Amino acid sequence: MPNVSLSNGVLMPAAVFGVYQIRDLKECQKAVEDAIAAGYRAIDTAASYGNEAAVGHAIKACGLDRRELFITTKLWVEDASEEGARRAIDRSLDLLGLDYLDLYLIHQPVGDVYGAWRTMQSFYQNKILRAIGVSNFASDRFIDFAHHNAICPHVNQIEINPFCQQQETLPILNKFGTTPVAWAPFAEGKNNLFTHPTLESIAHRYERTVGQIVLRYVHQLGAVVIAKTVRPERMVENLNIFDFELEEDDMKRIAALDTNTSQFFSHRDPKIIEWMCSRHIEH
Repeated sequence: MPNVSLSNGVLMPAAVFGVYQIRDLKECQKAVEDAIAAGYRAIDTAASYGNEAAVGHAIKACGLDRRELFITTKLWVEDASEEGARRAIDRSLDLLGLDYLDLYLIHQPVGDVYGAWRTMQSFYQNKILRAIGVSNFASDRFIDFAHHNAICPHVNQIEINPFCQQQETLPILNKFGTTPVAWAPFAEGKNNLFTHPTLESIAHRYERTVGQIVLRYVHQLGAVVIAKTVRPERMVENLNIFDFELEEDDMKRIAALDTNTSQFFSHRDPKIIEWMCSRHIEH
């Protein structure tokens, strides 16, 4: 498993196991245990996923030294404030059964993210958070945020898949030394991704699955990849992407699939808009 060096020197595994939408806590714990057994050493969760405790139980059950694992969780919009972030970090640490986090992210650019970042910087300086970052920050919002804080985000976790490749955003993150982390690299199967003729043709050439081609493509774009599955055989498959390289012509063929459009929301997640409206927050 190769690692990516964040701008502060912290090493992050290049492949991450995600637990988004695994709501059943027993299923989540088993999935994380299976993922660790398959070779994953990085786990991505969030306060809003409702499964931090299950991830914590899996971490304890796996028997690995804590230093071998890279754990990410995220601050939800309801806690996006200076004091809210303090409570949220403590709550996540308690649920996960940990005394530090490898990466902590602002989940959405909503609420008092500057106040939350001040708290996160303090926890980072006190070594409770090894790295801090943001998620779902569009280029303009990211640039403004990076320019007005003492610590530039080490990570921006964003949607990256063959139909939403962030071709304008990735160079900007690179300029700031911020590592892109890709959520939904499979676009949850939208646009018939797993049977797309271009991707199937390329997969046939390399004797790989479409999923492996997609993950390898996102990796070669320079992003850390998050993949989610509850099937152990798929976990192994999703990790088996580091022993081959896509040729330039195939990279171009996949690049041509880009629609420059999110496969999930046009501007903001409806849940976030609903939350803001319920509190009469301008959006």
